Amino acid sequence: MAIKIEMLRCFSTVAKTGNLSDAAVRLGRTQSAVSMTLKQLEDHLGQRLFETERKNRLTPLGEDVFELAQKQLQRFDETVSAIETTAHAPHGLLRIASVPSVAGLVFPSAIEELTYRHSGIRVELRDTDTEQVIDALLRGQVDLGVASGRHSLNGIHTEVLFQDTFGLVSAPDHPLALADDPPQIDDVLAANFISNNLCNLIGAPELRTALSGSRVMVHNTLSLIGMVRTGKWVTILPRTVAQIIPEELVFRKVTGLAEQRPVSLLTRQAARQKPWVDELCDIVRQFDWPGAVLSP
Repeated sequence: MAIKIEMLRCFSTVAKTGNLSDAAVRLGRTQSAVSMTLKQLEDHLGQRLFETERKNRLTPLGEDVFELAQKQLQRFDETVSAIETTAHAPHGLLRIASVPSVAGLVFPSAIEELTYRHSGIRVELRDTDTEQVIDALLRGQVDLGVASGRHSLNGIHTEVLFQDTFGLVSAPDHPLALADDPPQIDDVLAANFISNNLCNLIGAPELRTALSGSRVMVHNTLSLIGMVRTGKWVTILPRTVAQIIPEELVFRKVTGLAEQRPVSLLTRQAARQKPWVDELCDIVRQFDWPGAVLSP
């Protein structure tokens, strides 16, 4: 017997709820049907997935299966959603993934322009980190991506759009924002500094070592900005990130920090909607990136 996607969904739902009755309600099935599906999965694996019959604690195998099942279910659901969206798009679907700073700055106007030119097109945009942008492109889940850094990927055309200067990002009333002189690295680190994934793009070893010593690391851009906006924290980010909400964030150069973040435009060479991908790329290239160093 092969493992079916609904077996993984059933198991994952029980693992999340911790009992059969709540899982049955979520799944729209009877409790006995859920129990039978779990038994079939455990019989196939030859091991138990839950420590007890109460289903409130996973075995070591259960923990591994739960982690893998969650990833597979997410991919499956995204694929089903993309299929259904494509089926309801009379002229096709254009799928985009972008780092948040670019997604928030350029794509509102770029997508508006593209959909104005082609009334029948449907566009799906997701903002996520660079690793997920690349993963989605390689899996064929998106046709166009914008990511931090320079990348060489099989089947993906890459061009650097611009280079974005790193610097201090803080609330407008933070002491480092109000100081007459640009801050030093030591000033930033002493001011409740939050590290983030983009700091990994800084090449200077001494700077990366210093920045990695932060007590707080935040991966999500929205959460990071939310903390900085309180005025109690600061971080180092590329200039365009601060431009997402310029009235609430300030960008300042940091003495001794000359690093720049390359921002790349990536397109699948076998994209199904290649003409629209090319057209959207042309629109994005024409965008005026304030403070950025444009690629030749």
